[in-house]
Amino acid sequence: MFGSGLPGGLPHGADEDTPVFVISVAAQLSGLHAQTLRSYDRLGLVCPGRTTGGGRRYSLRDIAQLREVQRLSQEEGVNLAGIKRIIELENHVEALQQRVSELSEELAHAYAAAEQAAAAVHASYRKDLVPVRRQNALVVWRPRRR
Repeated sequence: MFGSGLPGGLPHGADEDTPVFVISVAAQLSGLHAQTLRSYDRLGLVCPGRTTGGGRRYSLRDIAQLREVQRLSQEEGVNLAGIKRIIELENHVEALQQRVSELSEELAHAYAAAEQAAAAVHASYRKDLVPVRRQNALVVWRPRRR
């Protein structure tokens, strides 16, 4: 989704979240001015990674988000505060979906463990006991005296 059309591609082992692009390259890839990227960073709209010296490094995901911020602003007429809220809500939804997925997996494991435990209990039943199907009947068993 992100990797096509980039000059030179990504470094070996990098993915869409790896911060690799300096601000001038990110500006070119996103079609925005570098000052706009700095402004978006200050506002918390797109927060790139940082080098140890403090330089910004943008990932492919950051560049896609820059493009989306620009689209929402230009095409949809959403102001920057609205865009920030949209991004926050999308991040929150993504986190909740991840948590639901984790809990669903945990629940599936719990059900499997319960089924195994029930199977173990059923396997431990004594085989010499036979159910009696008489209703309202009481069967008394007395051992024979020797």
